[in-house]
Amino acid sequence: MITPVLPNYGRFDLAFERGEGPYLFTTGGERYLDFGGGIAVNALGHAHPHLVETLKAQADKLWHVSNLYHIPAQERLAERLVAASFADTVFFCNSGAEAVECAIKMARIYHHANGQPERYRLITVTGAFHGRTLATIAAGGQEKHLTGFGPVVDGFDHVPFDDIDAMKAAIGPETAGILIEPLLGEGGILPNRPDYLRQLRALCDAEGILLVMDEVQTGIGRTGKLFAHEWAGITPDIMAVAKAIGGGFPLGACLATEQAAKGMTAGTHGSTFGGNPLAAAVGNAVLDIVLEDGFLEAVQQRAIVFRQKLARIADDHPEVIEAIRGEGLMLGLKCRVPNTELVAALMAQKLLAVGAGDNVVRFLPPLNIEDAQIDEAIELLDAACHALKDAPDRAGGA
Repeated sequence: MITPVLPNYGRFDLAFERGEGPYLFTTGGERYLDFGGGIAVNALGHAHPHLVETLKAQADKLWHVSNLYHIPAQERLAERLVAASFADTVFFCNSGAEAVECAIKMARIYHHANGQPERYRLITVTGAFHGRTLATIAAGGQEKHLTGFGPVVDGFDHVPFDDIDAMKAAIGPETAGILIEPLLGEGGILPNRPDYLRQLRALCDAEGILLVMDEVQTGIGRTGKLFAHEWAGITPDIMAVAKAIGGGFPLGACLATEQAAKGMTAGTHGSTFGGNPLAAAVGNAVLDIVLEDGFLEAVQQRAIVFRQKLARIADDHPEVIEAIRGEGLMLGLKCRVPNTELVAALMAQKLLAVGAGDNVVRFLPPLNIEDAQIDEAIELLDAACHALKDAPDRAGGA
């Protein structure tokens, strides 16, 4: 018999009733250290006082009016994102998939407005993840996401990771742009080299096509810059963000230059809930903190410390951990055991992490994590690795 909640998730047997900073507490009172962050969403931890007070204050005033009217907090949030980025304009939505969907539509209509409607195809990278809508699973191109949902939405060409020659060869008269994650998240915490991203920017300029960045997981400080593409010293034409921008409240955004957004006129796209007063208030509260002087530099320093300590654990447990990947506080352990086993062993130690492709376990702690909490996570990881190593089937027993 089917459950009242659609059984489309493989859930762990855990239920949480409250959170505090980097910790979650189950309905039974057990405390877990959360280094999954709602999959890179809870960028400032749980129940951050500034976010909570902002949401409460806004809830007492106004929840929703729709985008038929001006929303002052939304306009302020857009102005702040524009001021802090390459963009000239912002569209607000509710999720990462919606943000990428907007980016896809924007890239297509840009060429239509320029008299080249035949340019509608986007080149993407094998192993990428861009969302769960019909268009975004087609953009990702992973068979496990596409099976059963055919026919596949047309308009996407896939090339191998970090292969500039394949990227060049894929460009044709129907190409509208390149859609890429600066750091593949679901695909295995694989950073694209800064030089490769610079080559893509130059390639797009030379071919008259658009560079579209998917920063749904990497944006809003996750790698130590506000946006991960900044490490390469380039700017995209269009960028999708979500997850951390709402700090736990559903919010997404599509940022673009004025030129790239020229086709998005009244009636071409919309969202009922996107950027409503509640969401915009919380988004502004997140920026209040992330844009504070020194905040991103502190993220970079925490990331260095965390990575160094992970390296020590990897050296101590080579039978469990093969390599460390990632940037900033978006780090992954490439495993020699099934990553599901390491996730389970960590959970047994009351540390939450998230699996990823290519047999990787992701760590996505709050950006404001403290050194003592990093040390706590390292101790729990060490204990989990010992437990795996000492398991009978790995110790030569069973």
